[in-house]
Amino acid sequence: MSVDIGQRLRHLRMLHNLSQRELAKRAGVTNSTISLIESNSSNPSVGALKRILDGIPIGLAEFFAFEPQKSRKAFYAAEELVEIGKGPISYRQIGESLFGRQLQILKECYQPGADTGKVMLVHEGEEGGIVLSGRMEVTVEDERRILGPGDAYYFESRRPHRFRCVGPVPCEVISACTPPTF
Repeated sequence: MSVDIGQRLRHLRMLHNLSQRELAKRAGVTNSTISLIESNSSNPSVGALKRILDGIPIGLAEFFAFEPQKSRKAFYAAEELVEIGKGPISYRQIGESLFGRQLQILKECYQPGADTGKVMLVHEGEEGGIVLSGRMEVTVEDERRILGPGDAYYFESRRPHRFRCVGPVPCEVISACTPPTF
Protein backbone atom coordinates (compact mmCIF):
# COMPACT_ATOMS: atom_id res chain seq x y z
CA MET A 1 0.00 0.00 0.00
CA SER A 2 1.48 3.36 -0.97
CA VAL A 3 0.98 6.44 1.19
CA ASP A 4 0.35 9.82 -0.45
CA ILE A 5 2.87 11.76 1.64
CA GLY A 6 2.19 15.03 -0.20
CA GLN A 7 -1.57 15.11 0.38
CA ARG A 8 -1.18 13.86 3.93
CA LEU A 9 1.38 16.61 4.73
CA ARG A 10 -0.83 19.28 3.12
CA HIS A 11 -3.87 18.08 5.06
CA LEU A 12 -2.05 18.10 8.41
CA ARG A 13 -0.40 21.47 7.68
CA MET A 14 -3.78 23.03 6.92
CA LEU A 15 -5.41 21.28 9.88
CA HIS A 16 -2.86 23.12 12.06
CA ASN A 17 -3.52 26.46 10.26
CA LEU A 18 0.01 26.72 8.84
CA SER A 19 0.96 28.23 5.50
CA GLN A 20 3.68 26.52 3.46
CA ARG A 21 5.96 29.45 4.33
CA GLU A 22 5.32 29.17 8.06
CA LEU A 23 5.93 25.41 8.10
CA ALA A 24 9.10 25.85 6.04
CA LYS A 25 10.35 28.48 8.49
CA ARG A 26 9.59 26.26 11.49
CA ALA A 27 11.29 23.25 9.86
CA GLY A 28 14.32 25.17 8.57
CA VAL A 29 13.67 24.29 4.92
CA THR A 30 12.71 26.35 1.88
CA ASN A 31 9.11 27.10 0.94
CA SER A 32 9.72 25.32 -2.38
CA THR A 33 10.71 22.13 -0.47
CA ILE A 34 7.28 22.02 1.20
CA SER A 35 5.57 22.82 -2.11
CA LEU A 36 7.46 20.07 -3.98
CA ILE A 37 6.67 17.48 -1.30
CA GLU A 38 2.98 18.42 -1.17
CA SER A 39 2.69 18.18 -4.95
CA ASN A 40 4.48 14.79 -4.82
CA SER A 41 7.24 16.19 -7.05
CA SER A 42 9.82 15.37 -4.39
CA ASN A 43 10.03 12.45 -1.99
CA PRO A 44 11.67 13.51 1.29
CA SER A 45 14.14 11.37 3.22
CA VAL A 46 12.92 10.10 6.58
CA GLY A 47 15.17 12.66 8.32
CA ALA A 48 13.84 15.55 6.22
CA LEU A 49 10.24 14.44 6.77
CA LYS A 50 10.83 14.22 10.54
CA ARG A 51 12.27 17.78 10.59
CA ILE A 52 9.23 19.04 8.69
CA LEU A 53 6.78 17.16 10.92
CA ASP A 54 8.52 18.60 14.01
CA GLY A 55 7.40 21.99 12.69
CA ILE A 56 3.71 21.01 12.89
CA PRO A 57 4.41 19.26 15.49
CA ILE A 58 3.53 15.62 14.88
CA GLY A 59 5.59 12.42 15.11
CA LEU A 60 6.38 10.07 12.23
CA ALA A 61 4.24 7.26 13.64
CA GLU A 62 1.26 9.57 14.10
CA PHE A 63 1.79 10.98 10.58
CA PHE A 64 1.66 7.54 8.94
CA ALA A 65 -1.22 6.34 11.14
CA PHE A 66 -3.35 9.42 10.36
CA GLU A 67 -6.20 8.72 7.93
CA PRO A 68 -8.05 11.90 6.99
CA GLN A 69 -11.66 11.66 5.93
CA LYS A 70 -12.45 12.81 2.40
CA SER A 71 -15.02 15.60 2.62
CA ARG A 72 -18.41 14.96 1.05
CA LYS A 73 -19.73 18.44 1.77
CA ALA A 74 -21.01 20.17 -1.37
CA PHE A 75 -22.14 23.65 -0.25
CA TYR A 76 -20.37 26.35 1.76
CA ALA A 77 -21.73 29.58 3.22
CA ALA A 78 -19.49 32.65 2.87
CA GLU A 79 -18.48 32.46 6.54
CA GLU A 80 -17.39 28.80 6.09
CA LEU A 81 -14.58 29.65 3.67
CA VAL A 82 -11.27 28.86 5.38
CA GLU A 83 -8.66 31.64 5.61
CA ILE A 84 -5.28 30.21 4.61
CA GLY A 85 -3.47 33.53 4.04
CA LYS A 86 -1.95 36.01 6.40
CA GLY A 87 -1.15 39.71 6.12
CA PRO A 88 -2.03 41.89 3.14
CA ILE A 89 -3.26 38.96 1.02
CA SER A 90 -6.33 37.00 2.09
CA TYR A 91 -6.84 33.54 0.59
CA ARG A 92 -10.25 32.10 1.52
CA GLN A 93 -10.47 28.46 0.46
CA ILE A 94 -13.58 26.44 -0.24
CA GLY A 95 -13.40 23.48 2.14
CA GLU A 96 -11.36 22.99 5.27
CA SER A 97 -9.47 20.02 3.83
CA LEU A 98 -8.30 19.30 0.32
CA PHE A 99 -7.39 15.72 1.12
CA GLY A 100 -8.43 13.54 -1.83
CA ARG A 101 -9.47 16.60 -3.87
CA GLN A 102 -8.11 17.44 -7.30
CA LEU A 103 -9.04 21.14 -7.35
CA GLN A 104 -8.45 24.10 -5.03
CA ILE A 105 -10.74 27.15 -5.33
CA LEU A 106 -9.89 30.42 -3.58
CA LYS A 107 -11.46 33.83 -3.08
CA GLU A 108 -8.41 36.08 -2.93
CA CYS A 109 -8.24 39.66 -1.71
CA TYR A 110 -5.07 41.71 -2.18
CA GLN A 111 -4.75 45.00 -0.31
CA PRO A 112 -3.29 47.93 -2.33
CA GLY A 113 0.37 47.20 -3.00
CA ALA A 114 0.12 43.56 -1.80
CA ASP A 115 2.44 41.28 -3.73
CA THR A 116 3.13 37.53 -3.74
CA GLY A 117 6.84 38.43 -3.60
CA LYS A 118 9.80 39.24 -5.79
CA VAL A 119 10.66 35.52 -6.01
CA MET A 120 8.32 34.11 -8.64
CA LEU A 121 6.01 31.23 -7.65
CA VAL A 122 6.55 27.88 -9.37
CA HIS A 123 4.62 24.65 -8.72
CA GLU A 124 3.02 21.78 -10.57
CA GLY A 125 -0.39 22.02 -12.20
CA GLU A 126 -2.52 24.67 -13.82
CA GLU A 127 -4.21 27.74 -12.40
CA GLY A 128 -6.63 30.35 -13.51
CA GLY A 129 -8.67 33.18 -12.11
CA ILE A 130 -11.06 36.03 -12.81
CA VAL A 131 -10.64 39.51 -11.36
CA LEU A 132 -13.86 40.62 -9.63
CA SER A 133 -12.77 44.11 -8.55
CA GLY A 134 -9.67 46.30 -8.43
CA ARG A 135 -6.62 45.91 -10.63
CA MET A 136 -4.12 43.04 -10.57
CA GLU A 137 -0.72 42.93 -12.22
CA VAL A 138 -0.06 39.33 -13.25
CA THR A 139 3.41 38.29 -14.41
CA VAL A 140 3.96 34.92 -16.10
CA GLU A 141 7.60 34.40 -17.07
CA ASP A 142 8.55 37.58 -18.96
CA GLU A 143 4.97 38.58 -19.84
CA ARG A 144 3.16 41.12 -17.62
CA ARG A 145 -0.44 42.34 -17.79
CA ILE A 146 -2.67 44.57 -15.69
CA LEU A 147 -6.07 42.94 -15.33
CA GLY A 148 -9.29 44.65 -14.26
CA PRO A 149 -12.80 43.45 -13.40
CA GLY A 150 -13.90 40.64 -15.71
CA ASP A 151 -10.36 39.99 -17.02
CA ALA A 152 -8.88 36.54 -16.46
CA TYR A 153 -5.69 34.48 -16.52
CA TYR A 154 -4.97 30.78 -17.06
CA PHE A 155 -1.53 29.13 -17.31
CA GLU A 156 0.63 26.15 -16.38
CA SER A 157 1.82 26.76 -12.81
CA ARG A 158 5.35 25.51 -13.50
CA ARG A 159 5.85 28.75 -15.44
CA PRO A 160 7.27 31.31 -12.97
CA HIS A 161 4.50 33.72 -11.91
CA ARG A 162 3.68 36.57 -9.56
CA PHE A 163 0.59 38.60 -8.55
CA ARG A 164 0.48 42.22 -7.34
CA CYS A 165 -2.42 44.58 -6.55
CA VAL A 166 -1.99 47.87 -8.36
CA GLY A 167 -4.09 50.94 -7.74
CA PRO A 168 -5.67 52.48 -4.65
CA VAL A 169 -8.35 49.85 -3.90
CA PRO A 170 -8.20 46.16 -2.91
CA CYS A 171 -8.32 43.60 -5.70
CA GLU A 172 -10.59 40.56 -5.42
CA VAL A 173 -10.03 37.45 -7.52
CA ILE A 174 -11.68 34.03 -7.72
CA SER A 175 -9.02 31.47 -8.60
CA ALA A 176 -8.62 27.75 -9.01
CA CYS A 177 -5.63 25.46 -9.27
CA THR A 178 -5.27 21.79 -9.98
CA PRO A 179 -3.85 19.82 -8.37
CA PRO A 180 -4.26 21.75 -5.11
CA THR A 181 -0.67 22.92 -4.65
CA PHE A 182 -0.98 26.31 -2.98
